[in-house]
Amino acid sequence: MKTIVLFFLAYLMVVIVAAGLGASQKTDLWPQWRGPSRDGQVPGPAWPTTLKGDALKLLWRVPLGPSYSGPIVVHDRVFVTETKDKSVEIVRALDRANGKELWQARWKGAVTVPSYAAGNGEWIRSTPAYDGESVYVAGMRDVLVCLEAASGKERWRVDFVARYETPVPPFGFVCSPLVDEDYVYVQAAAAFVKLEKRTGKILWRVLPYKSTANGTAVSSPIIATLAGKRQVLVQQPRVLAGVAPQSGDVLWSVPVPAFRTGNILTPTVYKDCVLTGAFGGRTLLVQIAKRDDKLEANTLWSINEQGYLSTPVIINGHAYMHLRNQRFACINLGTGKATWTSNKRFGRYWSMVAQKDLILSLDQEGVLRLFRANPKKMELLDARTISEEETWAHLAVADGRLFIRELHALAVYSWDQP
Repeated sequence: MKTIVLFFLAYLMVVIVAAGLGASQKTDLWPQWRGPSRDGQVPGPAWPTTLKGDALKLLWRVPLGPSYSGPIVVHDRVFVTETKDKSVEIVRALDRANGKELWQARWKGAVTVPSYAAGNGEWIRSTPAYDGESVYVAGMRDVLVCLEAASGKERWRVDFVARYETPVPPFGFVCSPLVDEDYVYVQAAAAFVKLEKRTGKILWRVLPYKSTANGTAVSSPIIATLAGKRQVLVQQPRVLAGVAPQSGDVLWSVPVPAFRTGNILTPTVYKDCVLTGAFGGRTLLVQIAKRDDKLEANTLWSINEQGYLSTPVIINGHAYMHLRNQRFACINLGTGKATWTSNKRFGRYWSMVAQKDLILSLDQEGVLRLFRANPKKMELLDARTISEEETWAHLAVADGRLFIRELHALAVYSWDQP
């Protein structure tokens, strides 16, 4: 009898652990910038190969103030930001099923951007991050706020300008927070910063640079393991670097020249390499290797094609990039050669996500496009205008739903096999 009881308890524990793993691997979340793995790759149900008719249907749409922040999607709610009257920043939690507001938090905050960038507005830009308990939101005046996800209650706030006496970023706080384990990483205070996520305590500040009227760092960091070393990849106004998460030591760095500090792309990982590009500069692939217990970075290739605003997606050794000249290109990562470049020019900006060999893009003009990733030719499967408003915010895809942040609304669509 005792043996039977012990066997039953052991079996029960296996079931409980398996259930817990299943819950942690659910595919219905979009918790941060560029998705669950921060690389634009989308798990979950297989995508349709059409955007027409009943395959793509509007479920609900909620008016909001202007914002370029991408929506954050969790099990029962969606988090969005907005700027009101050019003076107040607002975070809202909306019911995922119908868009009903569950709570809102707000604080004073706004910036006046340089005149040459004024056409893109002066509203909140950074995409928040969610860790299961809290939402981490960057305000334009270099402020990071931690909110309780269930209620919107403020847990802590860090004002980097007050703390370090650094200038207010001329384009605002653009970098999207990275949450990893018990920590938050951001480009703020004219540097790269690590904070304790439960308290907001700053643990280190590295790679300081001089903030200028032309801009500050706007690229969002990612975690990667390169040459066997886990590290945080960060692209600053003129340098790409790998940083040790624990100590803040700079493990390697390479210069990335750009016009007006225009290093905007999120670093994109391929094997032990990092792909990036710069406005007014070039696109390059940097390989990280271990030598004498240290890491070194070598540029494998550098090409004229400029990946400017739109972070690429990588599929089967090829990078699919929306370029500064508004063309779409496929780059062989082994050779650095473009296997094709579109004749057609598209919008100024794309947010792109991928699943297997399909790529979904949303441009700032409200046009949604579906491509097949084909290194031999551009293969456009379908296209559809989904908004009459600007759609600069990064699209989100979760559990067969598209979350589209229009300039003045959030629209949610079902995208299912017809």
